Amino acid sequence: MIDHATIERILDTAQIVEVVSDFVSLKKRGTNYVACCPFHHEKTPSFSVSPSKGIFKCFGCGKAGSAVTFVMEHEQMSYVEALKYLGNKYGIEVKEKEESQEEAQQRLLHESLLIVNDFAKDFYAKRLWESEDGQAIGLSYFRERGFSDETIRKFGLGYSPDERRAFTHQAQKKGYKKEHLVAVGLTIEREESGELFDRFYDRVMFPWRSISGKVIAFGGRTLRSDKNIAKYINSPESEAFVKNKSLYGIYEAKSAIVREQKCYLVEGYTDVISFHQAGIENVVASGGTSLTSGQIGLIKRFSNKITVLYDGDYAGIKASLRGIDMLLAEGMEVKVALFPDGEDPDSFAKKHTADEVREFLNDHEEDFIAFKYRILSSDIEKDPLQRARLIGEIVNSIAVIPDAIVRNVYVEETSTRLNIGQELLQQEINKVRNKKQEEEFKANQRRERLQQLDAMQQTDAAASGYGSNGTGGYNAGTGVYNTGSRAVLPGFIVNTYCEEAEKEILYYLIKFGHFPIHIEEEFLYGAPDSGQQSVAQYIFSQLGNDDLELQNLVYKNIFDEYFNLKVADGEKIFKHFINHPDSAVAKTVIDLMAQPYTITIAQFNKSLIPEQNILGRVVPKAILIYKAKVMAQASLNLAEELKKAQAEGNDKLQEELIQQLNTLMQVRNAFAKELKRITF
Repeated sequence: MIDHATIERILDTAQIVEVVSDFVSLKKRGTNYVACCPFHHEKTPSFSVSPSKGIFKCFGCGKAGSAVTFVMEHEQMSYVEALKYLGNKYGIEVKEKEESQEEAQQRLLHESLLIVNDFAKDFYAKRLWESEDGQAIGLSYFRERGFSDETIRKFGLGYSPDERRAFTHQAQKKGYKKEHLVAVGLTIEREESGELFDRFYDRVMFPWRSISGKVIAFGGRTLRSDKNIAKYINSPESEAFVKNKSLYGIYEAKSAIVREQKCYLVEGYTDVISFHQAGIENVVASGGTSLTSGQIGLIKRFSNKITVLYDGDYAGIKASLRGIDMLLAEGMEVKVALFPDGEDPDSFAKKHTADEVREFLNDHEEDFIAFKYRILSSDIEKDPLQRARLIGEIVNSIAVIPDAIVRNVYVEETSTRLNIGQELLQQEINKVRNKKQEEEFKANQRRERLQQLDAMQQTDAAASGYGSNGTGGYNAGTGVYNTGSRAVLPGFIVNTYCEEAEKEILYYLIKFGHFPIHIEEEFLYGAPDSGQQSVAQYIFSQLGNDDLELQNLVYKNIFDEYFNLKVADGEKIFKHFINHPDSAVAKTVIDLMAQPYTITIAQFNKSLIPEQNILGRVVPKAILIYKAKVMAQASLNLAEELKKAQAEGNDKLQEELIQQLNTLMQVRNAFAKELKRITF
């Protein structure tokens, strides 16, 4: 493992312009550099490199990151590999921290298992090509499936003989340890007798490779027609093989995925191999199991566009729709293509040329809404409950999409397709998202953070006149919290999703969180500025006063992590996030800091004065706008609830909602007055 000090030195030394220039021809434009993006085809440069911020950003395809990220993306390297590359470039000795005894043992076990797997791959391949039964059974099968000898060798296909101990005997003869053979799952040991025998026998073999090309596991297919024998068996999980983080064909496909900026997802081994042989190499398989977030993360390293390929089995498709929702939740751009009845990717690829396959996929791939509607819409005209379930299914899918703009596009499309109001759809989506967030983030996490800053908040309260000794307090008659002249959100207000307002708050937190803030007079409400708080502390206390938390999941993760960092240096905080192992976090922070080439008049006017000089105005304003938007949405929600209560004739609920609306109107008026007084 690379020690922290070495990582810091590499990150401090690596210059983004120098690193990118090794691969891309950059031209200076103002303080930045531009070029045609190396990650997608374009004629007009939209790829920008900022030496001052140490980041790159393509405003065309959205790729963004640090020098490390660029090397990882461009060269398909892991994080550690990219660090070693940069260390070598700048002559920095990559020091790896001293391993503990446990870590050393784990590493040695991992390496030993990979060596065993490599031996097994060679053993199965040799039996396929050189033995009589391998040629007569295994090789004949592959050739009958239409695989060329070149393709068979490319994927390292093999054959395990019909002998229960052939592999284990040969491996032990070559000196491989029993415990390693058992640990990797190639050999099975009977508990009672200690007898050893092969897991795979009388099967054709499909090696699984890691992203770096190491053999990590095997899949074996029987050629017998006996229904009591499993058609496929796979290696069990081991130190070398974690199934939910592995994809069949990822090593062979990664370069093509980057080049095409799209990945095709299929189910089985032969689907992948047939597509490759047809000339379509950007394809991987989940290996016949449900898709996992770890597998999605592998694909996302190379492209965020994916097309899921299904055969005509509708029952199987319905069972696998959860995988689509998982792809959407990870921010992937998802398309779906359905092959004709009786066809699957394997059979279709064998019958058509690469151009014909590509043409079919381009013509038949559709977005997930259209696909889900088509699959689940049987008999909806006859059954209203079926229609309601369909709407619920589609709402659940849209709700998991992290990007608000993309969600809105799908809301519009769904509204038109299903003839249902956009407002109602959005309302249901918000409910799903809010519920999910309540499940993911427990209240005690917030309480812990509030306790950490309790002393600071008490100081603020005393200085501002809050609490029993000041002018503030709760008016039981109106239900309004009155803190001097300041209106605070009523307790019955729940969190509301306000993407742009949340984004602005996060921007000030990341960029200026460590700066001291001196609140301008109009935001003090008669109390002097203590001058003892940072922007981060101010934002935290202001949201805490009204029990608000960011609703965008990525934004909230960044917000939470910020206050858990034990770092006061703003530059180090920024570096932490742009080099974050979670690509969604890194991209969000970079997007916050990176700006397109064009600027508005308002942005130009702001730029005349350094932002850090007006934090006492812009940060409180951002907080105030956020709360005002929460109020506005809350009013709309209450109005909808009141309509329902009136329609149901629920007098008690109507009275309660009317009181709440009156309270909201008072607070909204207070916010309106405050906002009206703020000018630039």
